[in-house]
Amino acid sequence: MSLFKKNPFGHYLFIKKMLIRYLGILTHSRYKRFNELKIEGSEIIRDLPDTKVLFVSNHQTYFADVVAMYHVFNASLKGRIDSIKNVGYLWNPKLNIYYVAAKETMKGSFIAKVLAYAGSVSIDRTWRAAGQDVNRQVKLSDITNIGKALEDGWVITFPQGTTTPWKPIRKGTAHIIKRYQPIVIPIVIDGFRRSFDKKGLRIKKKGILQSMVIKEPLDIDYENESIDQIVEKIEFAIEQHPSFLKVLTKEQIAEIEEENKLRYYDLEKESDKE
Repeated sequence: MSLFKKNPFGHYLFIKKMLIRYLGILTHSRYKRFNELKIEGSEIIRDLPDTKVLFVSNHQTYFADVVAMYHVFNASLKGRIDSIKNVGYLWNPKLNIYYVAAKETMKGSFIAKVLAYAGSVSIDRTWRAAGQDVNRQVKLSDITNIGKALEDGWVITFPQGTTTPWKPIRKGTAHIIKRYQPIVIPIVIDGFRRSFDKKGLRIKKKGILQSMVIKEPLDIDYENESIDQIVEKIEFAIEQHPSFLKVLTKEQIAEIEEENKLRYYDLEKESDKE
């Protein structure tokens, strides 16, 4: 790799590599020591092509979700099986991983700008700006930039566009899928909202079992399926379709609480072993 080689967005790859290494070392304990990240389906990552892969996921924090994916993807590519043990997998990280994020979020602080350099494709949200609801047209340049990132590598997107659960899938994701025809990999995460603050920068609670399930590629007929059909497939795949909502009885809630207590106990035993 040439020392001054840039990616399609003008970012120096050697700087990006150093940022990923440094941030990876700083954040590793968030998923391996203070809390535990349970991973399923990492073998799917190893079989993917180097470019034109779109990961679609539910969203729980601004940054902790995508940082965890950087860890899992790179660990999987280095032969780890459903594990991020030993952060050495980031010594030579995959540099063509990108993630879609709101432009105003990535300009909010110094750390946000650093994370943006590590791989953000920043876009203007069409429905929300400065804490207010808006209704504006999608920028063609935003779609083009996501396409550029797909042509260069892998792209992570959170198609609900918010960390609030059960919100509808934004149709822009389906338009991008039809236009660029990437391999679409669904991911379902949980536990991040309980572990971190909304931004995903501060640990809110320790001993939480986080989870990340990587699913098989979606079967999509790019030419014939409608936007609404693709949206519905994504909703089911990332488990955010309204049919997943149900009213829990008091007995079911109590049972879930007992299961959570067992999770914490299991994590404490694992920590004692280490």
